[in-house]
Amino acid sequence: MVEETGDGRPETKARGLWREAWSVFRRNRAALVGLALLAIIALVVVLGPMAYPVDPFDIVGAPKARPGAEAEAPLGTDYLGRDVLAGLIKGGRPTLLVGFCAALITALIGITIGALGGFYGRWVDGVLGRVTEFFQVLPALLFAMVLITLFAPSLLTVTLAIGIVAWTSMARLTRAEYLRIRELEYVRAARSIGASNARIIWRIILPNAMPPIMVSATLATGSAILFEAGLSFLGLSDPNIMSWGLMIGSNRNYLREAWWAVTFPGLAIFVTVLAISLVGDGLNDAFNPKLRTR
Repeated sequence: MVEETGDGRPETKARGLWREAWSVFRRNRAALVGLALLAIIALVVVLGPMAYPVDPFDIVGAPKARPGAEAEAPLGTDYLGRDVLAGLIKGGRPTLLVGFCAALITALIGITIGALGGFYGRWVDGVLGRVTEFFQVLPALLFAMVLITLFAPSLLTVTLAIGIVAWTSMARLTRAEYLRIRELEYVRAARSIGASNARIIWRIILPNAMPPIMVSATLATGSAILFEAGLSFLGLSDPNIMSWGLMIGSNRNYLREAWWAVTFPGLAIFVTVLAISLVGDGLNDAFNPKLRTR
């Protein structure tokens, strides 16, 4: 929804578009449930450590104590006697932080490569397309494992590794949007008045290409959280920082004797990714005109 001003600049009806999108989004009950779940999870991981100040690495009771068996560990203990509830509360922050930061890196790389390829076309698009295809055919998990192995396993390394291997779908989506929008009249009008390529790419086309990109970035956050959990499960994360994936990985050999030490962090990951997926689907319906009448 774009209009041209007297100087050729596109005036996006951002306020009306967002108001309409929110109206559609709030009619989607599943999306509202996902948003509420995300808000609850965020409150727990941010404020929980203050209400429950227990170090997740401290030994608080007997190993593999069942939930409710000891007052010091309401959700039981793991194979070393560490508090599962403390691990859930404090382990959520690194998990979510890696997920959101990795998704941000994915978006930055994908949008940059897709925007340049889609706008300039020709040999630029050809070169960037080959780069995208190269990363797309690489096994993402194995490539991330190699990157983490080459450097010290840490949250920063894991975040960068996930962002580096997961940007290809974002780049292809951005490229498709730029190929479609660059031929519209308001872009031609901007060229005719001498607008620079940088201004057209980042100030004119990008804002109008953001709705589907934002949906993709939301879903990429859930994928990054699952990716981080898988790497932590394999022991390829910082062992000195508690995360949900690390809890599952360190207790996987004791699943029969202490199922709660694996089940509760697994449920936390499941609920978080489900909530993000519900929000992403709601955003997709809200910003996709073809789906607004559903």
